[in-house]
Amino acid sequence: MSRDVPAWARDAVFYQVFPDRFAASPRVVKPGVMEPWTTPPSLHGFKGGDLLGLAGRIDELVDLGITALYLNPIFSAASNHRYNAYDFLAVDPLLGGESALRELLDVAHGHDIRVILDGVFNHVGRGFWPFHHVVESGGASPYRDWFYLDDAVLAQDRDVVAYEDRLCPERGPRGYRSWWDVPSLPKLRIENPQVREYLLGVAEHWTRFGIDGWRLDVPTDVEEPTFWPEFRRRVRAINPEAYLVGEIWHEAPDWLTGDRFDAVMNYPLAMAILGFVGGPHLDRAVIERQSEYRENLVELDGPGFGERLVRNMTLNGPEATAVQFNLIGSHDSPRARTVLGEDPVRLRLAALLQLTLPGAPSIYYGDEVAMSGGHDPDCRRAYPERLEDVEPAGLEHRAYVKAAIRARREHIALRRGEVRVLAAEGRTVVLERAAEGHRGLVIVNAGDEPRSIHMPDGAAAGLHSIEGLRIGRADLDAETGELDLDGRSALVLVDD
Repeated sequence: MSRDVPAWARDAVFYQVFPDRFAASPRVVKPGVMEPWTTPPSLHGFKGGDLLGLAGRIDELVDLGITALYLNPIFSAASNHRYNAYDFLAVDPLLGGESALRELLDVAHGHDIRVILDGVFNHVGRGFWPFHHVVESGGASPYRDWFYLDDAVLAQDRDVVAYEDRLCPERGPRGYRSWWDVPSLPKLRIENPQVREYLLGVAEHWTRFGIDGWRLDVPTDVEEPTFWPEFRRRVRAINPEAYLVGEIWHEAPDWLTGDRFDAVMNYPLAMAILGFVGGPHLDRAVIERQSEYRENLVELDGPGFGERLVRNMTLNGPEATAVQFNLIGSHDSPRARTVLGEDPVRLRLAALLQLTLPGAPSIYYGDEVAMSGGHDPDCRRAYPERLEDVEPAGLEHRAYVKAAIRARREHIALRRGEVRVLAAEGRTVVLERAAEGHRGLVIVNAGDEPRSIHMPDGAAAGLHSIEGLRIGRADLDAETGELDLDGRSALVLVDD
């Protein structure tokens, strides 16, 4: 099957925004007191960020070089993360409502920035109107087949128990299936034709509204096998260039054959980059608190990183690889800087690798200013209210990320084409990049100690250094091929 991936995604640089934590606008009147912006986030607290606040700071993202936004859920929900929607057809009033989304889309599109939304279609919140109907009417509700209810509820022998009673914990089963057995997340019965059509109608509605694609939450948990192919057909019928990315944490080539998604969130690449750059400095305590990181984020040397990278870059075929959603952090993982032992130089090495590989890199809001953060909710701290408030190390990192994005845009060999491991020794790797007749080299020493390696004959012929991307001392003798690198250093060479 052909893979009709969106052309624009091949050159996109995404910026992921957790709407409650990025920026607040006085134009969005809040109904009550918000949690103080600069205090550590709590699990249930609201900071008051909104879509107009994001629209008002779009110039900062343009300056950085961002060309696409990925927004965590924005539909009405009773949580700061909004993965428990109660109305898929309404933008949360705390975020400014539908008019704020319209303004954000107009502002973003006016700067040639695409916008994709988070679609959570496996489960809902307890306030979702059909589930509320079931809570009130039990097995007599006409919406009972929208959910997975116990036989006793269907027989009207007992009610749904959606809320725990702390004073009476032995009340028996809740009476319905929920995602990961979380009571606040009832699971939708998508094999029901009415549920399926409702969700597909939601996707069509917001695609017509003008969004540029969807990031689909926990798609492997949707048990109806025909849903995602139909989702793709219906969305693409409205917008043939809509970008569809699935939240799948592991290798998933079967999902990228052209019938479902264009890309998946490339956590295997993220963990390879972090494992290589962090090495013995990885913060194992913070890693242990994230289940996927605990199992898969391990210390890697240069050859180990090279093997994982080559597999990642060849597993899905060139069309899918060109638009993979490449990240080094998200709302579901500890901040990259914290994983790397709070070392801003190592964060810079990780960002360089992320931004010089094929695919669509995604910067988690605040990573460009070297924000720290451990396990959820600490990885969802509020973004600085002004760039002037950012610490010098954060501003220095932002300048480096901006330079890397600019280099990616100006040199096609740093964003498209093939990746080959030219050399890998100790904690050092040399990557050859090639696209449309152009070449480049990305050289990283993630170790603490200086290292000298000999480059293959002619490997650097005709290439010149991008000085703004040099980290530490990294000297190459083009005639002899001798490369001398300080510890924690990097060098990027291109031919144009």
